Amino acid sequence: MDTLTRARRSENMRRIRSTGMKPELIVRSLIHRLGFRFRLHAPELPGKPDIVRRRSKQAIFVHGCFWHQHPSEKCLDGRLPKSNTSYWHPKLSRNVERDLLAIRSLKKAGWRVLVIWECETRNIAQLGRRLRQFLHSR
Repeated sequence: MDTLTRARRSENMRRIRSTGMKPELIVRSLIHRLGFRFRLHAPELPGKPDIVRRRSKQAIFVHGCFWHQHPSEKCLDGRLPKSNTSYWHPKLSRNVERDLLAIRSLKKAGWRVLVIWECETRNIAQLGRRLRQFLHSR
């Protein structure tokens, strides 16, 4: 059962942005500090990756653990809500399917893809190493 009124829940959902959130800003800042240039949200690419390096054909998605259902058992943010499951399960499942399709399409077109989960942005040192390794590899 939802603890918020229908109007309040609607207002909360309306305020959720799709770009420029804190995890994405952290990743962008780290990439910039590593000395790499990039483009944001390439609408012509499958899945509209959050960060794109065209010359090296690298695409980075920064996924929110809840909205993209982080499959790690260690991540508590990736769990399905207990209320209104008939709404949430199909909605979040579609997100996961769409993500997999976009990643598959990009890889088929010769792109290298990295998915960074929101919970991974909490460990900056580890994330920096992962980004450096991905961005330097060919």
